Parts: sequence; structure tokens; C-alpha cells
Amino acid sequence: MRPISRRTALTMGGLGLAGTLVGGTGLWRELSGPGGDGILGGAVGGGGGGGAGADELVEPEVLASSDGRLEVTLQARFGTHEVAGRSARTMGYNGGVPGPTLRLRPGDLLRIELDNQLDHVTNLHVHGLHVTPEGDGDNVFLEIGPGESHQYEYRLPEDHPTGVYWYHPHHHGTVADQLFAGLYGAIVVTEEDPPAVDRERVLVVSDITLSQDGAVVGPSMPERMMGREGELVLVDGQLEPLLRGRAGERERWRVVNVCSSRYLSLRLAGQDVRVVGRDVGRLPAPVALEEVVLAPGNRMDLLVDLAQGGAELVAVPVDRGQMMGGMMGGGAGPEDAERVLARLEVGRGGGSSAGGSGSGTVGGAPGPDGPLADLREARVDRRRELTMEMSMGGMMGPGMGDEERGPGMGGGGRGPGGGGRGGRPGGMMDFTIDGRSFDVDRVDQEVRLGTVEEWTIRNVGPLDHPFHLHVWPMQVMDVDGRRPPDPLWLDVVNVPAEGSVTVRIRFADFGGRTVYHCHILDHEDLGMMGTILVE
Repeated sequence: MRPISRRTALTMGGLGLAGTLVGGTGLWRELSGPGGDGILGGAVGGGGGGGAGADELVEPEVLASSDGRLEVTLQARFGTHEVAGRSARTMGYNGGVPGPTLRLRPGDLLRIELDNQLDHVTNLHVHGLHVTPEGDGDNVFLEIGPGESHQYEYRLPEDHPTGVYWYHPHHHGTVADQLFAGLYGAIVVTEEDPPAVDRERVLVVSDITLSQDGAVVGPSMPERMMGREGELVLVDGQLEPLLRGRAGERERWRVVNVCSSRYLSLRLAGQDVRVVGRDVGRLPAPVALEEVVLAPGNRMDLLVDLAQGGAELVAVPVDRGQMMGGMMGGGAGPEDAERVLARLEVGRGGGSSAGGSGSGTVGGAPGPDGPLADLREARVDRRRELTMEMSMGGMMGPGMGDEERGPGMGGGGRGPGGGGRGGRPGGMMDFTIDGRSFDVDRVDQEVRLGTVEEWTIRNVGPLDHPFHLHVWPMQVMDVDGRRPPDPLWLDVVNVPAEGSVTVRIRFADFGGRTVYHCHILDHEDLGMMGTILVE
């Protein structure tokens, strides 16, 4: 066991560790402050600047289930959208960035007609939902061609964990490009007994880089190797929007990190903020906002008791490591400046129906037999070890011409890895799990349905890698050999550079074939993904 480090302590901070263990490896953050060419249609350069946004927050349209079902059409298209208060040529669902928020209950049937009006292949992944990966379910192997449509169908179990989830494309080789350009939206699974609040907000945090003429700017090769971070950091597609409230009121904020690579550590000085949920389900007890880091794909559920005055929601830099000692160029490392994401104005109060400050607990947790059953004392049927690695490969191998053209620029948008078939990505480095780049025709892990497995994921490289498993939530058992004192379930678990994380997984309810991968989406596209078959 390695000596505990401040980065390791960060993982488990806020879950009952006392003394110096306050912060964490990308799941949780230490309290002492920060550690730290266009391919989508437009010339490199320009990019929107900062500056305070004067517009009040406008949340995406909400489409809610009724009588146990929700049927929607999502049209993916390239066009002119309002982004950061300006006209931009991006991708989007149903003409908006983000797409509509889908609001469901456990047990609901969700049908989504995906209409592909792009000029390249796409598909759909419902991130975090515990649903079948087979057939028309959360099947990331489907390919929806230009001008084609496909109806997805998802039946949520009656005991499905409540919380905030999201959807985005998952066609291998183009995932980062499509999401970075605007294809994403939130999913909320509501409780039967939600906390009493005066207002609920869904805050989808994304980043993007725009040229002076409003085109999306893609990454340089070093940025793709590191994982791109956009120049503009947006909340619900807006730059520094204004949130208004009244003193004494309680708000619930559901925050989704849909950034391709950016980690988020948030601050809201002068306000009483507690984190009551992470990814799936709820926390055993609320924790402070300062102790939480959202890796790409992570979400959190906040209760905010408003105090009169102004405040800023700030993103503090997160050190996720450096490639080659930082020699990949200034644009490829973690940024070192705080970002204002939104501004909060709280006026004089007039009474609150939510009853003011309280314990911050959230109802609706699944029962002991649900997908979030505590596995710490469970019998483990099998143990596995997986290794995530970045290693020097061929410098500029085959396929780079198509990759640089990218989606919407001709060449079929096939991207790295030969159009999603896997193999060597053809860049400066190989991105692998267990020494192999993704191959759609290969099965990497075979698991028996109904079993509990323990996976140790090792990271032998200099960058953090957020590990995402589709369909089945993961319970964190240890980070670098240190066990969290209370149960913690996530569907994206950050694996620190040169460290390891051990999780337990109950492969319940659904069999089928799906994937696990790094959720720095450029790394996924470059090959850091594997397949799993459960039967």
C-alpha cells in the first residue's frame, strides 16, 4: 500500500474521514486550493472572450413523462444556435444547446426517436441509466447514418436510483467532436418524496471554443492527446448567466459536467451549499461543496439555502496531470485561472415554503435489494485487474487524414481508429486498456449475470483517467488502498495518475454487450475503451 497522499485523501473527503484526510483524487478535492487547428468547420483562432454575461439563466425545455411513459423526438442537426449570447454554428438537439431535459420516474418507459440530420454517423447513449444495453436500448454499437432515424426504447426498473443523468452521442471515433460541438442534454429521475425546495434548477456545464465567425474550433494534436478543454465554459449554453433568488429560500441545483475533458471544482462563497447526491442515488450525509470534484461525466445534487447579497459560482482549476513533463505545449495542460460560471443575486426574503435551513437530506433512496445494495460485505464471485495506459506509438500513422477532417468536413467523419473498428489510433501515443486499443469486434471481459465482481483499475500514466462503466453502477471500495468509511456509488470513477481504484459491481437485472472506457472523450476515441459481455 502506498503512503496516503493529499490527492488520495481527496477521493474520500467529506465521507467521515477526520484529521488531514480532507479532499481527494478527483472524486473529492482538498480544501487548500487548486493543484493545479479547427476540425469542426471554421478557422482556428479567435474564440470568444470572457466578461460578465448580463442575461438571466434560461434552462433547457423540460419534457416530462405522463402515465408512466415519455415519447420524444431528438433531432441532431448542424445549424445556427445561440451559444454564449452569440450566434454560433454548432450541433444541437432540437435546435438547442443543451438539448431538452427529460424528466422521468422509476418504472417509466422512455422512447426516443433519434433523427440524424447531420452529415455523418451518430447514435445515442443514456449515461448512467440502469437499462438494457441490448437491441433498441442503450446500445452504443448502433450506427444511425445521415438522414436516418431510429427509435430507442428504455424501461427503467421500478427501483431505479433517482438522480440526474444525461444523454449524448457514443459513436466511437467521433464522440468528443460531437459532444464538444453541442450534442448533449440532461435526464432527471425524480423521487416520490423529494426535498421541500422553492426552486429546482438543472445546470449543465459544458465548454467549447468558437472562432471569431462563430464556428466550433477543434483541438490541436497535443490538445487531443491531453484531452481538449474549451475556451468558453458555459452553464446551460450561456456565458456567466445571472441567477436570481430571495433570501431564506432553498433551491435544488442538479449539476451535470458534460465537458469532454474538463474537471470541475466549484465554489459559491457566502451561501450555504450542501452536496446531497453524487451520480446515482444519494450520499449517506450531506458534504460541503468544497470537497467535491466532478470528473467529466460526473453529476451532483445540491441544496442551496440562499443568503442576501451577490455571489459567484466559480470553477477552480483542477490539476489532472501533465503529459511528458508538460512539454506538449501550453495549450495541452491544466489551466491555472479560476472561471466564473454564473452570478447569483439574492434579494430580500419574503418567507420560504421550504422551511429554511435543515439537514439537507433527500428522500427516495432505493431499498436494500435495489441496484445500490451495499456490497462491502457481499460475496465476491470474481476479481479482475484492468490497466489504463498511455504509451508512445507510431508518430503519424494511417487514418490521420480522415481524423483531421472530422465530422461535417467530409471523409465520412470516421475519426481515429478506422471508423470505430479499433486498433492503433494512429497518433503520437497509444491509448489502451490492458495494452489493447478498442476493437468493436472483440470481447474483453465476460461476466455472469447475477454475480458480484471486484475490479481494480490501475493507471500507470501521468494523467488522471475517469473510468466509466455503462449500465451497472460501481461502489467505490478503495482509492490507492484507502477505503471510504461510507458507501459511495458512482458511474464515473476517477483513477489518479500512477494510482488505482477498486470498485465492486453487482451485474443485476440486465445482460448484454456494452463498453467501459476513459471519460476523457478524446482518450476514448483514441482507443481507451473495452467491451464487456454479461450473460
